[in-house]
Parts: sequence; structure tokens; C-alpha cells
Amino acid sequence: MKNLFRHWDNLKKELSDKNIMLFLDFDGTLVPIVENPSKALIPEEIKGLLKGLSKNRRCRLAIITGRGLRDIKKRVGLKNIIYSGNHGLEIKGPKIGFEAPISPDYKAILRQIKNELKERVSPIRGALLEDKGLSLSIHYRLVSNKQIPFVKTAFYKVTAPHLRLGKIKTEIGKKVLEVRPGVEWDKGKAVLWLLSRQESTFPGKSILPLYIGDDVTDEAAFEALKNNGLTIFVGSPKKSHAKYYLNNTKEVFKFLKNLSSLLSTNPPTI
Repeated sequence: MKNLFRHWDNLKKELSDKNIMLFLDFDGTLVPIVENPSKALIPEEIKGLLKGLSKNRRCRLAIITGRGLRDIKKRVGLKNIIYSGNHGLEIKGPKIGFEAPISPDYKAILRQIKNELKERVSPIRGALLEDKGLSLSIHYRLVSNKQIPFVKTAFYKVTAPHLRLGKIKTEIGKKVLEVRPGVEWDKGKAVLWLLSRQESTFPGKSILPLYIGDDVTDEAAFEALKNNGLTIFVGSPKKSHAKYYLNNTKEVFKFLKNLSSLLSTNPPTI
């Protein structure tokens, strides 16, 4: 990966006459990761910047997150942008609504898993079980190092039977273990689905997808866009499908300010 700001002069030329479809992860991208996910708050300066971008005629804005749809809409609180929750399983925006096809028995299985996990991990101090409607997460950032193996063991014991039958999928993120439906759908497919609808809205117009994310789940989007977009990983450089990297959320804010200024000073083509 390349450091984005070291190549900003060249990128400015690439972006100067483009219409942008901007995809942003939330935790670790727009806001720093916090010990308790319920405490993550979007700073007013970030919210104001996003609001400005959402009103720019050359930009379409989508938040793509592992959080539930209702949760992320409440936290960001902006109208006229696209929200994609549960890693793309549910999408809502202007003239857009989508929920991935899920087998009828999945929610019953999810309830069973939730009840079993709750019984096993509730005695473990710091373990947080989050029900996101279409998925479940166990956050263990607050769990002591000594207790983390017990959280992981409980998770895999409970999920293994359903995993073998293909009823669910599991994912490991940053101090989080997740249960999702056993369907072929992820952030990458969600991004491509959204892009296809933007292209039909603006036939004949060039749209450059730009995706920024920080976690394993964002790799599907990086890979989906690697030949057709600008992809940016947030964090220390490592093996990733992203082309560029930014070191932290502060640099994401700086980049978005630069992008907003660039889109505002060049004539719109939409």
C-alpha cells in the first residue's frame, strides 16, 4: 500500500473531474474504536463535513458498517445519504431499500445462539453481547487477557453445529466475534449493488467509487473495487487489497476535508 498523502498531488488530478461515490466505514474510520461500542460518538466537525459532502452535486455518500441499520442511522443522523448496516445485509437511502435474502429459520437459529452465548459469556467480566437483528457480535475489548480464551471457546462451541450445516457464517474483527447469515453477501457485494443503482440514476456519467475502511470486513469491498476505484485502508500498513492507506481517523478527516474542497472548487459534471 501507498501512503495517500505522499501521492495526493497525483490523486488530485485523478479526482478533479470525477463524480464520486463515497463509501465510508464507521468504527475505526470516521470515529476511533472505543472500548464499549455504544459509547462511539461522531464529532460535530465530522458530521458537518459529511453533511457538506452529501449536498455536493458531485458526491454520493454511503455509510457501510457492521452496526445495525437503526443504530448507524441514529448515530450519524443525516438525511439524504445511504446507510448500509450489518455489513451490507440491510440498506436504506433515498429511493433505495434492500435486505439480503435470508432463510426463514435463520432468525430462530440466531435467537438460540444468542441465548446460549448469553448464558456462557455473561459471567465473564467485560464481555458484551450485541444483538443487531440480522447478526450477533461478542465484543471482548474490555475482557482481561486471561479471560479472552474462554470467550472464544464459548463462541466457537455454540456456533460450530450451525456453521457445519451452513446456516451461519462467523467473522473475526477487531476484538469482536460475529455471527451472520450463511448467505453469499458482504460489503463488497453491497458496494457493487449500490454502484449499479447510481450508474442507472446517472446514465453516461463517469462515477469513481472511493472506499475507506479499517477492518477485515472491508477487504471484500477493497477487492471488489481494486480495478475500478480508489480504496483506502485506515491503520498501520499491512497486507491488504487497498491501494492506499491513512494512519488513523484524524487523517481520514483531513483527507475528507481535502476531498470536499476539491469537489467544491471544480465544476460539477453531474
